[in-house]
Amino acid sequence: MLNIFGKPKRFCDGVTRRTFLKIGALGMGGLALPDLLKAEAASGAKGARHKSIIMIYLPGGPPHQDTFDLKVDAPSEIRGEFKPINTVLPGLQICEHLPRMARVMDKVALIRSIADARDDHTDFMCLTGRSKNNEPPGGWPSFGSFISKTQGAVDPAVPPFIGLEPRMQHRPYNASGPGFLGVGHRSFRPEGDCKSDMVLNGLTLERLADRRRLLESFDQYRRDVDASGLMAGLDQFNQQAFGMMTSSRLVEALDFQKEDPRVIERYGKGDPRVHGDAAPMMTEQFLVARRLVEAGARAVTVAFGFWDYHGNNFQNARNDLPLLDRGLSALIQDLHDRGLDKDVSVVVWGEFGRSPVVNKDAGRDHWPRASFALLAGGGMRVGQVIGATDRQGGEPTERPVRFGEVFATLYHNLGLDVTQVAVPDLSGRPQYLVPDGCLPMPELV
Repeated sequence: MLNIFGKPKRFCDGVTRRTFLKIGALGMGGLALPDLLKAEAASGAKGARHKSIIMIYLPGGPPHQDTFDLKVDAPSEIRGEFKPINTVLPGLQICEHLPRMARVMDKVALIRSIADARDDHTDFMCLTGRSKNNEPPGGWPSFGSFISKTQGAVDPAVPPFIGLEPRMQHRPYNASGPGFLGVGHRSFRPEGDCKSDMVLNGLTLERLADRRRLLESFDQYRRDVDASGLMAGLDQFNQQAFGMMTSSRLVEALDFQKEDPRVIERYGKGDPRVHGDAAPMMTEQFLVARRLVEAGARAVTVAFGFWDYHGNNFQNARNDLPLLDRGLSALIQDLHDRGLDKDVSVVVWGEFGRSPVVNKDAGRDHWPRASFALLAGGGMRVGQVIGATDRQGGEPTERPVRFGEVFATLYHNLGLDVTQVAVPDLSGRPQYLVPDGCLPMPELV
C-alpha cells in the first residue's frame, strides 16, 4: 500500500480520510467523479463570481446587552458597566469597546431579536438553523454540508466547505457535521500538520495518474451494493485529494502572509491562546476566510473565542471585544474594498444571549430567549436594525427572528430556493434546507 502524503496516524479532524490518501486502500472500487457543479452550470453567465458564506461562531453565547443591544435606561444591576457610542448609522449606538465596528455599521444588518435559541452549549443551531428535536436518521446536516451537496466545488482543488475552527475541548462546540449527507460533505479542516500534507511528497504527477487509472479499473461491486453512502463519500474525498495535491490553490489561500502587509496589519494579530474550553481569538482567520472564498470555497466557518461569561463579565469583555472589533470590522471593510460585498455573505452569532440581571459573580448567565446576529455582504439590505428587545434586554418586543429565517436568507443569497430545494435523507424522504415556515427575510432581500 502506498501512502502519498501525510503522517500515517495524524488526522485533521479525527477521521482517516482527511489528511492522507492511501493508494490501494480503495481496491473495492474506483474513484468516481462526483456529479457536482450543477447549480453553477445552471446559474447562468459565464465567468460570473460564485456566491459564498463566511460564518463566525462565537462559542459560549456573547452578552447582547454589553455589545450590540445596550440598555442604558435599565436599572444598574441590568445595564452593566459599558457606555454606548454613536455609529456611522444615525440613531444606532453600540458598545464603547467596538469603535471600529461603529465605523462600518452602515455595511451591517443588526438583528436584535433572535428568539428561538436553546439553552444548550453547542454550535448546532448556529450551523444548522434547527433544534435537535425530531432529527431524521443520520441527523441534520450543517449548512456547509447542504451547500457542498447541492452546489459542489467551484474548483476541484478547493473543498466547497472549509472549517477553520479547531477541535475544541468542549466537544459540543464541534457538534455539527454532515448529518444524513454523509462523510463526503463534511467540512475540510486544514489545521495543524494538514497544511504540510496538502502537497505531493516524492511522487510525480505521472505516477499519480497511473495510480488513479489503476483505481478506476477496480471492480465496482462493493460500491454498487453500498447503501450507506460511505463509498460515495470516500470517492469524493479522493477526488478532492487529487485536486488539492495537483494544485497549490488551497495551500496558497491558507498562507495569509502572501497578502499586502497593509491588509495584514488591518486585521491585526490575534490571541493564539485557547480561551476557556473553546477557541483562540485569531483575527488572522478572518483574513484566511476571505482568501478561501476568493479561491473558490463556498462556505467557511470560524470559531472565535469563548463567551460564556458566568463570572467577571465586564473584564472578560474588555479583553475580548477589541479583538472581535478589529478582525470583524477588517473583514467587512475588506470585502467591500475588493468588490465582494455582493457575493460573500457574513453572519456572526452565538448559540444564545445572556441574562439581563448581572449575577453575584459579576457575570451573566444563559439566556436563550433573546440574542443578536450580525449580517453583512451577500447583496443584502444593510445599514439597518431589525427587531428590538424590552427595556431589560430579556424578551423580543419587535420582529422575533428564527435561526431558520436567517439561514433561508443566506441560502437565497447563494441562489438556492428554500421552497424548492430538497435533499433525500437516509430513508429517501426529501428534506428541505430550513425548517417549515422559514423564508428569506423580506427586510434583507
